[in-house]
This record gives sequence, C-alpha cells and structure tokens, in this order.
Amino acid sequence: MFSSLDSVNRAIVACSRCPRLRAYSRRVAREKKREFREWKYWGKPVPGFGDPEARLLIIGLAPAAHGANRTGRMFTGDSSGRWLYEALHRHGFASRPDSVSRDDGLVLTDCYVSAAARCAPPGNKPRHVELARCRPYLVAERWWHRLAPRARPRFVHGAASTLPDGTIVIASYHPSRQNTNTGKLTPEMWDAVFRKARTALER
Repeated sequence: MFSSLDSVNRAIVACSRCPRLRAYSRRVAREKKREFREWKYWGKPVPGFGDPEARLLIIGLAPAAHGANRTGRMFTGDSSGRWLYEALHRHGFASRPDSVSRDDGLVLTDCYVSAAARCAPPGNKPRHVELARCRPYLVAERWWHRLAPRARPRFVHGAASTLPDGTIVIASYHPSRQNTNTGKLTPEMWDAVFRKARTALER
C-alpha cells in the first residue's frame, strides 16, 4: 500500500478517517491559545518523526492540542516534549535537548517518534474506533505488533518485556503534567527508562 516512509507520512497528513478529530484539530488551530496567537497552527494529522532506520521507537498517545497540533511535529511545543527531547539528547538519541518547531534543525539518531492517534483528540481521549483507524499507519511504519490481549505485557512503569519476535518493550508513564506535577513520574523514573533503552540497544 505504501512504497516508503515518506508516502506513509504524506497519507497521514492527508487523512480524514476521523471526522470528530479532524473537526477538533481544525477548531483548535483556528481559535488558538492566547500565548500562541501569532503562530500558524498545523491543525492536521501529525506524521512520525526521526530516523527511518531507528531501533528505538517512542509511541505516544496522540498530538497535544497546542503542542504537536500547533507545531506539526510529535511531542513538540509542550511540556511533554521538553521531558522527551531532553532525555533523548542526554542519552545520545537527539542532536539537541529541545524541540520547538518542524524547522528547528533537530535530528534524531536511531530513534523514531510516533503515536497511536495522529490527530489531537478532545480531552486527550481518542475513542477506540479512532485508534483502530490510525493503526494501519503504525503497521506501515513497521512498528506495530498485534498481540492478543492475553499476550500483551502488563503495564508496570520501567518494566521491559520481550515480544515473540525479540522486540523489547519498555513501559513508561506519559510525561504529561498530570503525571509529572503530581510525582507519579519523576525525572529519575523517566531517565531510568532511557538508560534501560540505551543498555538494551548496546547489547
């Protein structure tokens, strides 16, 4: 269906499979947030970003309304992105510790950033059917492993599980303010996830 990662990303940007999400993303882009009123919001589905040959994959839930939906790059322009790219830089996956726009010169090495949903959802809660509509993009990016519910690793922050094909999955709380401001996810916990990923890749 797709001839290259570029063709996957073009299809993502042009996607209109989820009318609710498209309408919400466009409305946010039109109304904007006061502190970003000078920005021209992206307001479209957000493609993945990074090294096409990456061994490390970061999968988020969905673009933030005033983060990736504004900038057009996953985990860019909000506090979650600051946590992510600082950690990626610290562990040698990113050329700089911040990500502010699509043209800021950031380069990822051996790392690719994607998401389960590609449009900003109301309340940060995509519906199951919307996630299902986005799943073919993860398949096309070569990242998705479809496992029966019983075969899926149980979520424990920082736990590493090996899938039948040898892929190692490291679970983590999302670096949202809801988690970082409450101490559910601390800088030490977050950093440990990336140390574990780096160690796994160097074996």
